[in-house]
Parts: sequence; structure tokens; C-alpha cells
Amino acid sequence: MRRALELALNGPIKGLNPRVGAVLITANGEIVGEGWHKGSGTDHAEVAALKDLQANGRANLTGPIAKGLTAVVTLEPCNHTGKTGPCALALIEAGVDKVIFATKDPGHNSSGGAATLRNAGVEVESGLLHAEADDLIRVWATATAQQRPFVTLKYGSSLDGRSAAADGTSKWITGPEARRDVHRRRTQIDAILVGTGTVIADDPELTARHRDGSLYSEQPLRVILGETELDPGARIFDESEGKAKTVQLHTRDLNAALLSLFDMGVRHVMVEGGAIVASEFVRHNLVNEYLIYMAPKLIGGPITSLGNLGVANIGQAKDLEFTEITALGPDLLIRANERKN
Repeated sequence: MRRALELALNGPIKGLNPRVGAVLITANGEIVGEGWHKGSGTDHAEVAALKDLQANGRANLTGPIAKGLTAVVTLEPCNHTGKTGPCALALIEAGVDKVIFATKDPGHNSSGGAATLRNAGVEVESGLLHAEADDLIRVWATATAQQRPFVTLKYGSSLDGRSAAADGTSKWITGPEARRDVHRRRTQIDAILVGTGTVIADDPELTARHRDGSLYSEQPLRVILGETELDPGARIFDESEGKAKTVQLHTRDLNAALLSLFDMGVRHVMVEGGAIVASEFVRHNLVNEYLIYMAPKLIGGPITSLGNLGVANIGQAKDLEFTEITALGPDLLIRANERKN
């Protein structure tokens, strides 16, 4: 299973499908076939492993090609026909004796593969290294279960929670190491979202750039939220030279906006807007993960990174737990989730 998890990491980190790895093993544990999912429309990991079994000459020459073998997969084999066929059926037809998977498929249409396998007489076990597998697909699984994009709220802050000085200047609160980390993470998400106020105030490009200013090959969709009409000459509308498309969602309804993005194929959105937009996502309990870049500065003044969260007393405070604290030059990256009761 650890090898299957390693293979899964070869798959794309964003998109419509999860990263999945699979290996085929003999009764004595020898790996005779392996594969991973390379993205939407390509073979799923199980089918890729079966093809690898044939390609390396280890398939049975008579009868089912995987007779006597065990398939070890990071995710429950799918049970539906989309751009490819159901993996549960592919494993049954290949003749595997046993399937071990790490975590269940949360999909409304794709789950149920374990039951199909058992009904066909295949022995099935689940739960092996499930925590590692869950972490691998947490963004996709959350989006699939909620039927809306996974929301990461990202913001920079001084040590006392300010996003800018009293005169509005904010360039730069954090250092170059933190900014490089932001640009790298932009390549790993489907879309960046800001409000119209940020476009008017900052005229951002919202691109993912290397240290020398050149563009990464992977660029996220740029999303503007709000009803205010914007200058079509704003830099965010420049789609030349490898920049991503930009869409404006003319609504203030966050749930409607997220549903629209999900229908566009967005499974992971990073909110990079100002305090107003950021606070609204927090108020409406729509944030799945926080990325806070904290600089060792004290600024004071009225311009805070977050505004009114609807918290009237300390008992209503958003209770977070830190999942990662990383030094980035002089700054800290704090990754956090809302604590589950």
C-alpha cells in the first residue's frame, strides 16, 4: 500500500479526479504490475496496473490475466462508467482473487465498488493506511462530498493581525520566501478568487510566477466575485502570454458562486480577496483550510486581515487547529483547519 501511495503522487494534484495508485501482487507479496491515474479521461490506476502486468509479461497466458493476484489500491475501485469504465468490473474480469483498498470512495455515482466486487466473489478488505490515503485525496474528497469546491482561505498578516498600515500601504508585509510559496501553491489549485474591491484597489494579475517573473506553465482560473462593473483594461483581464482565463461572477451569494465554479469543473479554489470577502467566507462556514502567512511585524491601526465574523462572544469564536507551521525566511506559514468537536 505504501508503494501504491507513492505511485499516486505521480498523478495531477488538481482537476476533476483524485490521485490514485494501485499495485498487483502475488501470494508472496511480489509486485507484478503497478499504475496510477494520470488525469481525467486516462486509465484509472487499477486498469493501468493491469496493462503494466501484461506489458511486463507477468500476466497469465490462459484464462483471466490476473488470476491468483491481489490488487492493492489507495481508493475503493470505482463502480460507474464515466470517461472510462468501472474499475471494479475491470478487476473482476481480470480474475483478481482479492482487493485491498485504503479508503472509501465518497462519490455519489462512483462508490459501491466494494459491494460489486464482493458480489462477484472477490475477497475485499479496506482501511489499510486509510489516514495517509485520506490526506492524499482530501481536497477532491471534500469537494465531491460537498458538491462544491474545497475552499482555501489565504492571507498575509502582521503578528498583530493587520494586513496593511493605517495609510493602506501593504507592500510587502511578508518576505520573498513567503511570496514564492504563494506562487507555487497557485499552480496546485484550480482557481483564485478575489472580490471586485481588490481588483479596483490593487489591480492584481493573480498569476503564478517564478522568481524571475516568468509564468509557471500551470495557471489557475482567475475569478472575480461581485456585481461592480470593472475597468476592462484591468490587469486581471489580460489573458495573453500564457495567463489564465478570467471570469466574473456577478453575485454576492457565496454558495451560488461556489456552485457555479463546481459546474465549471473547479474543485479547489483559493480565496485571496481582501478582508471583506475573506470574512464573508468565514462567517458562512465555507472555509475548509486556512493558509496564513504571518510576518514578524507589529503595525497596529484599523486595517485588519479579517473583519466582522459574526462572533459576539468568545464562545462563538472559530476554534482552529494548526496542521502545519513552517518557517519561510523570517515569516511563518500557518496551515489550519477548523477544529472538529
